[in-house]
Amino acid sequence: MTDTTLPQVPARSAEGATSHSLVRTLNWTHAFWFAAGTPALVLFSVGAIAATVGNISPLVWTISIIFGFLQAFTYAEISSMYPHKSGGASVYGALAWVRYGKMLGPISVWSNWFSWTPVLAIGTGLGAGYILNLFFPADHPVQTWQITLLSLDFLKSGLTLRINSVFVLGWILVLIVFAVQHRGVLKAANLQKLLAITALAPLIIIGLSPFFTGGFSWANFEPFVPLARDAAGNPIAGEWNMAGWTVFAGGLFIAGWSTYAFETAVCYTREFRNPGRDTPLSLIAAGILCLVVFSLVPFAFQGALGLSGMLDPGIYSGMGVADAMAGIIGAGPVITKILIVMLILALLLTVSMSMAGSARTLYQGSVDGWLPRYLGRVNSHGAPVAAMWTDLGFNMLLLMMSDYVFLLAIANVNYMIFNFLNLQSGWLHRIDRPEMARPYRAPTIILAIGAVLGFVNLLLLGMGANIWGPGTLAAGFAVAVMIIPVFAFRHYIVDGGKFPHQTFEDFAGVDQSEVKTRAGLLPYLTLAVGAGVIAIGYSLAQY
Repeated sequence: MTDTTLPQVPARSAEGATSHSLVRTLNWTHAFWFAAGTPALVLFSVGAIAATVGNISPLVWTISIIFGFLQAFTYAEISSMYPHKSGGASVYGALAWVRYGKMLGPISVWSNWFSWTPVLAIGTGLGAGYILNLFFPADHPVQTWQITLLSLDFLKSGLTLRINSVFVLGWILVLIVFAVQHRGVLKAANLQKLLAITALAPLIIIGLSPFFTGGFSWANFEPFVPLARDAAGNPIAGEWNMAGWTVFAGGLFIAGWSTYAFETAVCYTREFRNPGRDTPLSLIAAGILCLVVFSLVPFAFQGALGLSGMLDPGIYSGMGVADAMAGIIGAGPVITKILIVMLILALLLTVSMSMAGSARTLYQGSVDGWLPRYLGRVNSHGAPVAAMWTDLGFNMLLLMMSDYVFLLAIANVNYMIFNFLNLQSGWLHRIDRPEMARPYRAPTIILAIGAVLGFVNLLLLGMGANIWGPGTLAAGFAVAVMIIPVFAFRHYIVDGGKFPHQTFEDFAGVDQSEVKTRAGLLPYLTLAVGAGVIAIGYSLAQY
């Protein structure tokens, strides 16, 4: 499974750097602690999924994290091939697709970034909501004041851009995370470790306590069918018919945004001391952690709250999840406040994880010629500061959105596009670059399973995206193609139609865009079949 022919990549400390660039100061445990923020993503959508799919929500989460774990082995292989690159799986996958269409690379990188960056807005928005709920009742003027800037009814009824206390406090939280990240990845990783230990504790406690306190009831899973609505919109038990399968697909679709996300561990390959060893180790270790948490917490959540508890509006929005989890363990007022503080730290953990990973995606996208050149600027601490400021500015806009679940769903349309392209890049790299060193080589059967799961995810995309709002699928694809004019300007105007030399530096100086391809029409056929799978899913859906 290993290939030892990869030349050693010299470690370089921050002190020894002659110019500002990402520096090799990390080992696999640092990346693991960054990715350890992934389990806290359960807070983002556990309520929305439970309130949408009903009693089957634990099944949704369990299947989804198994999918994510199987897919991770493909990402581990392709990321180990590129010791000089940062930014995650989309960067490595883009290099597989570039010879079959220059526009495919930037779409992959952009879609990956756009799927991740809203964590900053959603995480700090939820954290701000938790803080406000600690100190003020729901009808307090601090909670209720709002300035509506723009109606977005054309995307979803009732969706607006607004400024309120959640926006103001959320912006303060994201600036705090930015200040930590600005000092460099090693300092951020050490803080991330402390946050992870503190933040994961309540999730484990919540996952286990109902089984020991008597708060868990198997009756809360009956009937084990998808949720449906009657003509008046009231929740009723559904059936395993096409409408039920549509709800199930919608749950799997949105859960993947959280459960697949530990692949962020491969964002730090350029900063590992030993990338060939550290990359797969960090990814697989994070995957095992996620298998436990994503299976356990939703199971306990459902077993303790039941359908009536899950249908509370605060559960769907996420703002009431912290209080509900405190109720699960039977906490008194003081313990409830402590638990909520710990859950706020869990949310900040995910924000820190996302800022580190998404900024490196922008950075490497710039270095490789996919994204605007200014994003490649790094400060004296080795932090991709221009990309981080871009993340901040973009998320200032996203924080104004009144419906974070809809924002998450649009982001996940892009995540599934990236996911599909990168799962196919595993076999595409094997065909086009069989001789290239692979410090980690995934079993071929697992690589094939990952490729199949790429199509499964597109089926879920077509079938389930619009459960979260009728404009979700269209808005997601519109966002994905927004990068095309940006890339065209960078590549054809700024770079004169040629990629920077850094793009192919792991290929021993060979410009891979000029080498004859070996896969023939297979990549194009794959894209065509993928589009067909989305269309089939869309046609099957019954809302």
